[in-house]
Amino acid sequence: MGIDVLAFQFVHGLTGWAGMLDTAGVFFAQYLPYLLGIAIIIFIFKSRSPKTRFKTFLFITLTALLSRGILTEAIGFFFLRPRPFDAFGFTPLISVSGASFPSGHAAFFFAVSFAIFAIDRTWGWWFFVLSVLNGLARVFVGVHYPLDVAGGFLVALVSYFVIAPIFKTPHAPLHEASHETHALQEEGETI
Repeated sequence: MGIDVLAFQFVHGLTGWAGMLDTAGVFFAQYLPYLLGIAIIIFIFKSRSPKTRFKTFLFITLTALLSRGILTEAIGFFFLRPRPFDAFGFTPLISVSGASFPSGHAAFFFAVSFAIFAIDRTWGWWFFVLSVLNGLARVFVGVHYPLDVAGGFLVALVSYFVIAPIFKTPHAPLHEASHETHALQEEGETI
């Protein structure tokens, strides 16, 4: 039995101990993505200029599309790993279907996290933390192995490095405030 399965059994083994823990697991696995979606929209529209909004939207969308829509689907097509509840014959806390590896949720949200981090470090860190919580919760509820989430992270990282050079990030941040910050730092002023 591999470390991936042992780690899964440890995390998933925590289900049923406390109703609040199970409820939190279901929330972070199934409903947190909706809140992250709203946060993505808020992040895009917090920019002052329409041009920057469009560029931010395009950068996030292309990174997420390559990660979730292309690479994850291609890997899942060639590497069909059954989900833990199929392999071990139990009922998960949420209902899902399809291949387990890599995690599509992790691939999508980590890709978004990388893109946002390149633009705004504070927002990016929050997205990374929430993406990790979503990934752990999906292991907890029984629909992914830890390696599935790690695979989604790696797919997202590759996607970011493919798309980022098109937008000249992270060296040239997309938001105007970041440009102003860099200009002041180059002149030797502190902020």
